[in-house]
Amino acid sequence: MKQKTFALRGNIFYSTDSKNIKAHEKSYLVISDGKVEGVFETLPEKFSGIEIKDYGEDLIMPGMTDLHVHAPQFPFRGLGMDLELLDWLNTYTFPEEKKYKNLEYAGQVYDAFTEALTASPTTRAVIFSSIHVPATKILMDKLEASGLITYVGKVNMDRNSPEYLTETTEQSLRDTEIFINEAKNYRRTRPILTPRFTPSCSDELMKGLGELKKKYNLPVQSHLSENPSEVEWVRELCPDSKNYADTYDRYGLLDEKTIMAHCVFLKDDEFELMAERKAFIAHCPQSNMNLASGVAPVKRFLLRGINVGLGTDLAAGASLSMFRAVADAVGVSKLRWRFINNEQKPLTFNEAFYMATMGGGKFFGAVGSFLPGYEADVIVMPERNSGVRREHLLERLEQSIYLSDENVKLTAKYVKGEKIF
Repeated sequence: MKQKTFALRGNIFYSTDSKNIKAHEKSYLVISDGKVEGVFETLPEKFSGIEIKDYGEDLIMPGMTDLHVHAPQFPFRGLGMDLELLDWLNTYTFPEEKKYKNLEYAGQVYDAFTEALTASPTTRAVIFSSIHVPATKILMDKLEASGLITYVGKVNMDRNSPEYLTETTEQSLRDTEIFINEAKNYRRTRPILTPRFTPSCSDELMKGLGELKKKYNLPVQSHLSENPSEVEWVRELCPDSKNYADTYDRYGLLDEKTIMAHCVFLKDDEFELMAERKAFIAHCPQSNMNLASGVAPVKRFLLRGINVGLGTDLAAGASLSMFRAVADAVGVSKLRWRFINNEQKPLTFNEAFYMATMGGGKFFGAVGSFLPGYEADVIVMPERNSGVRREHLLERLEQSIYLSDENVKLTAKYVKGEKIF
């Protein structure tokens, strides 16, 4: 259904590339049929008479894309943050994901998860479910009703996993194809292939998922080079592979429709492969700190032209806020610059904001900016300050994002031009 043209008025911010943020004081964002017409300091005559929603001094910016989040892990956020990855998975993650065989429990958790995600700065997300198809459909139903736009994946695991989460290869592939076909009727919620990571997926399973990807033209999400112990484990499991990234690429699972989370320890040849395949990296700074995984070389990703966005990685990341992810991305990059490679400057605020909006949004198409023709994902938030308003608009944006955890609530949220609240 074609939407009418309308405008939002306030202090408007958006990236034009990884280096630059445009800032427009008390200006108009014009939206038509779910897409951006443009940003104007004075409303052009051709738009006279359209509906205008005036948000006063509030900040108007693109909705943010969370490229990596685990919905089943919502109940144990903030637990086990003194463990490393593999111990944390066995202690918390796998026992929790076992519970999603119980559909009543799944419904209860996914209600809470969807409510929290809807209230957050996120307008689009790429989400891991569990191995359970019925529970994954419950999650998709709730996300579809929320108005958010998401990808959701039924997880695949046929080896090196607890017995209660280990599928047979045949069962995993069969259930995945059932899930794909049952997901066809959703408008906003789309299926994505989700091998958990190479240690939990046999070569036969990876090969089968590659065939499903080709058959249904589907995207892929997984994990890559998150933790030193994991990287060494993959080397032992796959001695004939060129590197960790090759364990996906050899089965056709690495291309411009692929998101690999973390990528903390990529080798030079893996950098080149990621760039060549135009794959996306989901940088998850809080998760990498909490599980002591390391600090990803994000500046190098950007300089090499690799597609990179941000992920909250709930529950290894304890917060669903992409504002927090922006601040953490800048913080950890400073630690990398100071202690690991002082020849590569840390991220700027502009670069981190870009990754949260335009960089990650690119996975969904023309998303994450207010350039003309972009899909109109918009969040509106009250300005945050320390009692004195900054004169410079970009300082107001930076300060508001850094102070956003102090009980801030969004004023409004739009996804593809449709108002969510």
